[in-house]
Amino acid sequence: MSNDVDFDLSPDQWEALRRLRNPVSNGRHSKAYLIEGLVKLGLVVVSDGVPTMTPTGRKVLVRGSCRLLDLVA
Repeated sequence: MSNDVDFDLSPDQWEALRRLRNPVSNGRHSKAYLIEGLVKLGLVVVSDGVPTMTPTGRKVLVRGSCRLLDLVA
């Protein structure tokens, strides 16, 4: 497996990406600057004002899950 989806995201960026796993049901969005940063990295796209995770964003989230556990520990 290649490391083409290895990103060094801040804990806030990980949280914003994690929140995008499921559709926003309660109308709460992540902070705009976090979403903009994820868009610049190609992990999120914004369509009609709604941020959506890209396939690359999903790969990063799955591969980065072990890093998230390290941050919590």
